[in-house]
Amino acid sequence: MSMTLHWSPRSPYVRKVMIALHEMGLQDRVKIVRTVAGGTTPHWELMKVNPVGKIPTLELEDGTAIYDSPVIIEYLDTHHSGPKLYPAAWPERLTALRRHALGQGMLDNALPLLGEGFRPADKQSEPHKELWRAKLRACVDALEGEADAMASSGFTVGHLAIGVALGYLDFRFDALQWRTGHPKLAAWFATFNARPSVAANMPVDDR
Repeated sequence: MSMTLHWSPRSPYVRKVMIALHEMGLQDRVKIVRTVAGGTTPHWELMKVNPVGKIPTLELEDGTAIYDSPVIIEYLDTHHSGPKLYPAAWPERLTALRRHALGQGMLDNALPLLGEGFRPADKQSEPHKELWRAKLRACVDALEGEADAMASSGFTVGHLAIGVALGYLDFRFDALQWRTGHPKLAAWFATFNARPSVAANMPVDDR
C-alpha cells in the first residue's frame, strides 16, 4: 500500500493524521507532500484531487482521494493489526466519537479566532473573537471533568483529537493559559505529549 498525504507542519488537522500514522506504524507507507492550502488563493492542483481544497488529503495508489482527517484516520485504522483508534464496540465507540467531536470542535473555533487576528485591527470583530474564546473555555472546563476518565481508558481517536486541540492552544493561543484551573486536564495532557507518536509530530510555524 502506497499513499500520498498532502501535508503542512502547521495544520492541526494534518497533525492528527500524522500522529495516527505513527500510532498505527504506517508512517513509512506514506509520502508527504508540502501543500499550502489557505488564505485567499485557490490551490487548483489540490482541488483537482479534493474539490474542497483542504488538507489533509490522502491519495491512494489507485487515485482515490480521501478527506478529511476523521475519514482518513478511520480508513487507516483498517490497515493495521494493532489497537484500533476507532473502537468497534458500543458504548466505547460512542465515547470515542463524542470526544473526537469535542476536540474537532475546539479546532473549528480556534482556526477562525486565529484568522480574525490577521485582519486589520479596525476590521476585526471583537464579539466574534470573544464568542470563539468562550467556546474554547467551555470545552476546557468540560474536559477537566472528564480527564480522569480519559486517563483510565485506552487511547482512541477521541484522545487524539483532544490532545491535538490542546496542543494547538499552546501553539497559537498561549495567552489563553488553559491550564489555569484545570490541573487534571493538564496532567492528562502531559501524558499525551509524552507519547512517541506525539513527540515526533510537533507543530512547526514554517511556511
